[in-house]
Amino acid sequence: MKVANLLVAFALLALASSFVTAYDPSPLQDFCVGINDADAAVLVNGKLCKNPSFATIEDFTYSGFDVRGNTSNQLRAHVNLITADLMPGLNTLGVSLARIDFEPNGGLNPPHYHPRGSEVLLVLEGTLYAGFVTSNPDHRLFAKILKAGDFIAFPFGLVHFQMNVGKTPAVAIAALTSQNPGVNTVANAIFGAHWPINPEVLTTAFHLDKNIVEDLQTQNWVNPS
Repeated sequence: MKVANLLVAFALLALASSFVTAYDPSPLQDFCVGINDADAAVLVNGKLCKNPSFATIEDFTYSGFDVRGNTSNQLRAHVNLITADLMPGLNTLGVSLARIDFEPNGGLNPPHYHPRGSEVLLVLEGTLYAGFVTSNPDHRLFAKILKAGDFIAFPFGLVHFQMNVGKTPAVAIAALTSQNPGVNTVANAIFGAHWPINPEVLTTAFHLDKNIVEDLQTQNWVNPS
């Protein structure tokens, strides 16, 4: 009886482990073009997918990545993230792509993290200061000045950033290991939460004066997109 209980416990642990370590679901056929129309769909991996017979090359292509993004915002940067929502053929492939434009002298993709993917970033033009910070308890900073042709990897779930430290515009391409990696911008989440976090929490957590916290919470926190 004890052996049987151990086997059951081991099986449950194995199942739990597989769920914890899983990323995007693996496809069970060549592709699964996402679709919202149930009448034109088939079920694959439990999801609605366009009938493969109706798929076209347009499901797997995207135009406009050569167009510079609008950087007229307080961060002076723009992120164009292409996920399965914009390119349905990415569904179940476990990848997405982003173009990031930076204005000269300080254009910033602020500290943020992706809850569902890791990232590699390639600099196409300009000079970026880029890096990431490890988790508790060390909080080690890994950062470097990158020029055209350089790339950097940002590990899964770690806070990272890029800033244009050059005198000319900068452009970078990022590839992420999820069709929908998600983005959580740290300052926006903390000071721009809806509803606002109790200032006492942030005063203690950030060692800030309460008036500063309350002022930060009234500001307009934008995303570089």
